[in-house]
Amino acid sequence: MYLKSICVVYLLVLTIKEIWKHGTLIESSKEFWIHKEINLEDLEKLPGRVRATWLKVCVHRAKPMKMSNYETNMTYHFTSKKILLVVTGSTDGIGRAYAKELAKRGMNVVLISRTYEKLEKVATEIEKEYGVKTKIIAIDFSRQNSTFEHIERELQNIPIGILVNNVGMNYPYPMYVTEVQPQFLQEMINVNIGATILMTRMILPQMQKRQKGAIVNVSSGSELQPLPLMTVYAATKIFIKSFTEALRFENQKYGITIQQLSPLFVSTKMNAFSHRLQKISLLVPDAEMYASSAINTLGVVNYSTGYWAHGIQYFFISIPPVWLRTITGGIMNQVFRKDYFSAEKKVSRSDENKTQKAFI
Repeated sequence: MYLKSICVVYLLVLTIKEIWKHGTLIESSKEFWIHKEINLEDLEKLPGRVRATWLKVCVHRAKPMKMSNYETNMTYHFTSKKILLVVTGSTDGIGRAYAKELAKRGMNVVLISRTYEKLEKVATEIEKEYGVKTKIIAIDFSRQNSTFEHIERELQNIPIGILVNNVGMNYPYPMYVTEVQPQFLQEMINVNIGATILMTRMILPQMQKRQKGAIVNVSSGSELQPLPLMTVYAATKIFIKSFTEALRFENQKYGITIQQLSPLFVSTKMNAFSHRLQKISLLVPDAEMYASSAINTLGVVNYSTGYWAHGIQYFFISIPPVWLRTITGGIMNQVFRKDYFSAEKKVSRSDENKTQKAFI
């Protein structure tokens, strides 16, 4: 009985710890209320925990703030503000929402994605809504011949405060490896791995020189175990985890923030293969809810799911052994695969009915 009680208490403590680590809690401690009127210039003089608390509350309330850790302290041609954000994969989903959230806090934004028309639309929205400046670069990361040379030319002499490596691609629905075209697999590797490595390699030297900046690598909860029917996708996300952790060690002497975000299911186009993942709920937030929460963790923790409910899920998913998680993941993806084919059949029947009516 005593052992059972101790285990329950232990799990409760760990859960609270994980919520703090992965989620977005607003702490109203005495230290915070003493410093709540603090001058932004003096933020870095506060003790670490007080500074973290202040940062969380300030960002949560969506007040413009000076993120001095990421300042460039330089001037450049297309913007008058000091902090510049670069987001890859910024026309949809988490990337778009993340760019908007930081633009809301006064950052000028470089948007990098594949479709020029979509980039123009998002850039116009950001400039109109938040009064910041934008720059767009239309690039297909799946083709790596001259892609990064072009980006480097476009960003020449522009100091970057924050780089968000968000661009990614997934299977259209859960598939066996032999069902996926070789070209698609190569493109996925280029986008999910190559883009993160080469964008980091491009931007990191200037951050090292200034000894300021932040790199956010967006991974996925699929890193927790091998994931059957999304085998290659999950493997690329495990790579991002390893890459980010090693990169953080290499750059700790420069004072650069290297953060990894590992969201679980978010209601975006990437997860459109199942109706279950398109319904916004406590466990499946939309991109805006997720980005608003994830930004609160930047500068506070190096690793996070970015969303409090995902933090709890991540903790409990991590408890079983890897072999059991792998089996569970495979079964889950088989369900999503059935969802996809069921939806396709409904669409096919609907099209057939429309055709028949047209002939009548």
